[in-house]
Amino acid sequence: MAGVALGVVGVALRVNNAFRYPTNWGFDAKFNWEYIERLLNSWALPAPDATWATGHPPLFYYLGAALGRALGHPGMESTVLAIRLLSTGFGLASVALAVLLVRRVDPGNPRRALLAGGLLLFLPVHIYMSAMLSEEILASSLTSFAVIGAALAATRPGTVWGELARAFGIGLAAGLALLTKLSGALVVIAVAGAYAVDGWRRREPLRALGRIAATLGIAAFVGGWYYAYNRVEYGYFYPQDLSTHRVMFTMPPGERNIVDYLRVPLATWTDPQLLEPGLVRSVWGSTYVTVWFDGHRFFLPKESAAVRRTGTAILLLALLPTTAFVIGLGRGLRRALRSVGTPDTPLLLLTGLTLGGYILFTWRNPWFASVKGSYLLGISVPFSFYASEVLADWMGGHGVRTRLAWATMGLLALASAVTFTYGPIFAKWEFPGLEWR
Repeated sequence: MAGVALGVVGVALRVNNAFRYPTNWGFDAKFNWEYIERLLNSWALPAPDATWATGHPPLFYYLGAALGRALGHPGMESTVLAIRLLSTGFGLASVALAVLLVRRVDPGNPRRALLAGGLLLFLPVHIYMSAMLSEEILASSLTSFAVIGAALAATRPGTVWGELARAFGIGLAAGLALLTKLSGALVVIAVAGAYAVDGWRRREPLRALGRIAATLGIAAFVGGWYYAYNRVEYGYFYPQDLSTHRVMFTMPPGERNIVDYLRVPLATWTDPQLLEPGLVRSVWGSTYVTVWFDGHRFFLPKESAAVRRTGTAILLLALLPTTAFVIGLGRGLRRALRSVGTPDTPLLLLTGLTLGGYILFTWRNPWFASVKGSYLLGISVPFSFYASEVLADWMGGHGVRTRLAWATMGLLALASAVTFTYGPIFAKWEFPGLEWR
């Protein structure tokens, strides 16, 4: 019953946000709509530099346009609402599959399954991104489908043909993720790497090569054509530093150094907005604030003491699941090194590749707008899997630690739900985003 209650609340707040969050708000929402509107009038793929968003892979935009056409071109507001609800559906499906993974791996631990679902249902970045006209939820969901498939396949080897069929399905999900966002390449590499490690450890290299070929082949066919088209048509696989994005080149801080990846200032908790002088140069502090709160102020009011105090509370409470995730990663690494047939290898590879790619991206794009927790949504399944494992242990007894852990997670879920249900408590009346000029 607790799981049903959490699910109902998680769905209800996302549906509320889909209807109530202003249509043209959200990260790049205006430009994303311009791309979709082009495709509503013509299926022709625009040039990467035609508008702000046309340099992105096209699946999300084609789906949005197809939905608008199927509904009879009902207008911007209705089309955006339909797209938000579709994205929400994908996001909730990935949450359900994350719970399924935990139940398959740890069937005798319903507490852990409850936590695995709750961690994602009430993760602030997952909630507020579900309300925005953005490809992030679709991309992270498709990534989750692929890595969950690989994790389940690792625990239950089948016949050669059965494993090839699974590899084709996983490759399809990974290829669709790649066609939604460049970061989809990370799950393709993670799955292929997991197959390679498994084949080496089982001394079955040919079997592993077959699965790798199936996954890479279908992923390249489904998602790789867009990048090949760019290479032939424009001379590059993926656009970088387009003139349409030149306004970003003037954003603070404008450069990066190693210290930016080591500094986590007190302002991460006391003044959680990304232009705070101490926070603007902290990559991980800013990332933490945008995973567990709205550091960019696209969803919550900017100038509000109540918002700031709420952010402080949520960010302090979130230290518990964040710490659990780090500890769980260590447990998973030990299992992966000791045993064959665990789900850990693809989950760990995806986590490592995603964090490494994020570091590279923020180094090459040294602007506060490029530091977003939404870019890490691709590792929401590893987060749910590993944090729930540790939290389930901490919350399984009857002592003071157990009661504190339950109280902390309960308060965190409540605070996240109340804060990120748009309208009843917090609603924006000013233009979204932080003023940086």
